[in-house]
Amino acid sequence: MSLRHAIAALAGLGILLSAAAAAAMDGRVLDAVTGAAVPDAIVTVQGIATRLQPTGAFHVDGAPDRILVRAPGYRATAVAAADLARTGGTVRLAPFTPKAVYLTVYGIGSKTLRDGALRLVKQGTVNALVIDLKGDRGIVPYPSPTAQATAPQARQLTTISDLAALARTLHANGVYLIARIVTFKDAPLAAAHPEFAIHTASGALFHDREGLAWTDPFRPEVQAYNIGLAIEAARAGFDEVQFDYLRFPDSSTKLRLAKPSNLGNRTQAIAGFLAEARRRLAPYNVFLSADVFGYVCWNLDDTGIGQRLGDIMPSVDYLSPMLYPSGFRFGIPGIENPVANSYSIVRDSLAQARARVNVSPKRFRPWLQAFRDYAFDRRLFDADEVADQIRAANDFGSDGWMLWNARNTYADTGLAQDDAGASKLASAASGSPPPHSCS
Repeated sequence: MSLRHAIAALAGLGILLSAAAAAAMDGRVLDAVTGAAVPDAIVTVQGIATRLQPTGAFHVDGAPDRILVRAPGYRATAVAAADLARTGGTVRLAPFTPKAVYLTVYGIGSKTLRDGALRLVKQGTVNALVIDLKGDRGIVPYPSPTAQATAPQARQLTTISDLAALARTLHANGVYLIARIVTFKDAPLAAAHPEFAIHTASGALFHDREGLAWTDPFRPEVQAYNIGLAIEAARAGFDEVQFDYLRFPDSSTKLRLAKPSNLGNRTQAIAGFLAEARRRLAPYNVFLSADVFGYVCWNLDDTGIGQRLGDIMPSVDYLSPMLYPSGFRFGIPGIENPVANSYSIVRDSLAQARARVNVSPKRFRPWLQAFRDYAFDRRLFDADEVADQIRAANDFGSDGWMLWNARNTYADTGLAQDDAGASKLASAASGSPPPHSCS
């Protein structure tokens, strides 16, 4: 190579290096209202997610078309590279606090129940819906390629004909969408693939107190199936994926699983599943949440089911403990009658959980009770009881709350404002069955 060509080559290399350096950018994630740094923000670049330091500072290498940003307590956003350069690397997130009610596989398909929930949105008392995309009986209510390929029995009922169209319609109504996926309690998958199921010591399929089969959390095929459904929800436009029944069954019967069942193996299986789900969902910038038993906030072990706060929290944006007073059959320290102390059950459990994992209160969003007590005095959890629980969550500083009613009727909660149609439905709510995750 001549000297002239060598100089030209070095000059070209210098241009490339300068361009690469110019493509790198330092920035900060700020609150759009206060201008304060946003702690716990996550910046995703080309499918790789990074949780930021409390200062909200980030560094981007290369020249991505856009960066994805989200943080608990805020709306997620995507920022084009040109816009990022124009703002000097500043990303402003809009604060958001979800206030949600729940719709089952059947509820989302019922015009009466769906419209009742949307009336609450229109009135401004709720702004989010938790919708079953795999329900308690393993039903997947929309045309799912993942379910069709792996567990066709799960597709026996269609109440959502077009998942993406549903998401667009609900977003147009100002709704934050949470996809609830019942994870390891899954009778259709167990029936389609008994080799993925939990068995008794005799080799028979294990069935819980509802007569439903469970799949084995140790099996990678089971984990992949549920993550596949989560990806479908994210692609359709849901804002958040929430895994429920994220656990081993609470059974006194000796069970046969793919690995020995002990505290270390169980917690590793649940934490490993969440870590993989988080990795696979990163390109979609969707929030990830996990439901846990209320007593998990208090217990130091895994409650025998694989749920331990310190193992779960690192992989989720939100932890959603089920803080139904009726579910605290043995009380908590200082409280023997939980249903007479709804405020304290919610507030004290959240405070206990936060003290254990040392994170922002915005990393929590609890499930609250909107159904008749089944464990103590059969009281109806009406407007006063629901208001006490909501006040406790607000006083703690959680990022909102979610109301559970298996019948999807919320007139007795005090959220409805002179809604005659919802009041008529309320008479059916008095017989609401017990909540999720109790079998």
